Amino acid sequence: MGNWERLVWNQRNVLLDGFLVTLEICAIAFAVAVAAGLGLALLRLYVRPLRWPAIMWIEYCRATPIYVQLMWVNYVWPEILGWPTTFYTAGWVALALQSSGYLAETFRTGIENIGRGQREAAYAVGMSPLLTFRRIILPQVLVTIAPSIVTQFTVIVKSSTLVSVITVQDLMFQSQRLVNVWFEPIEILTATAAIYILFIFAVSAAGKALADRLRLRYGLGT
Repeated sequence: MGNWERLVWNQRNVLLDGFLVTLEICAIAFAVAVAAGLGLALLRLYVRPLRWPAIMWIEYCRATPIYVQLMWVNYVWPEILGWPTTFYTAGWVALALQSSGYLAETFRTGIENIGRGQREAAYAVGMSPLLTFRRIILPQVLVTIAPSIVTQFTVIVKSSTLVSVITVQDLMFQSQRLVNVWFEPIEILTATAAIYILFIFAVSAAGKALADRLRLRYGLGT
């Protein structure tokens, strides 16, 4: 117990600070990825002039390793675009970039699975296309793809460990720093792994509860 107390418990504030950074960067990346993914899916489905650019961007996001995207956003974008200006921003942008490609395909599949008859019925009673999408299509899509969205969030959490390579002071960065100080990795890295495991299990449980609630709310419960 001596090592655990000295290396983990006594360093809990450092690990907690890192975990909070991980939470922040994952939450921002996830929110941006969901919005971008939905936007890309709508462009691909409904805006014919932008369909192929949207497809190419989606495939780029999905096909490029997260490490490559992280390096590209962190070192190339500032030279070309003048942004992002911080490592922290580069971290969540890269995470959001990759996940947006996967979420775009998830949204597209969900939208295409909604029967055309529902749209036609909504139009027949005077609903606009925007209102039809917001009130009829989107709620059903969210119920259907909720498990996939939760899974993608867990992917973001796992991928976020790589932002430590650009000195974002997340949980992985702090644990590696402690290892370099104490040269005793077993306890520190085991505790770090346990934190990630518990967090991902909590996210999965919360996602399942939310999906069940949505199904009940929209009359799709079993």
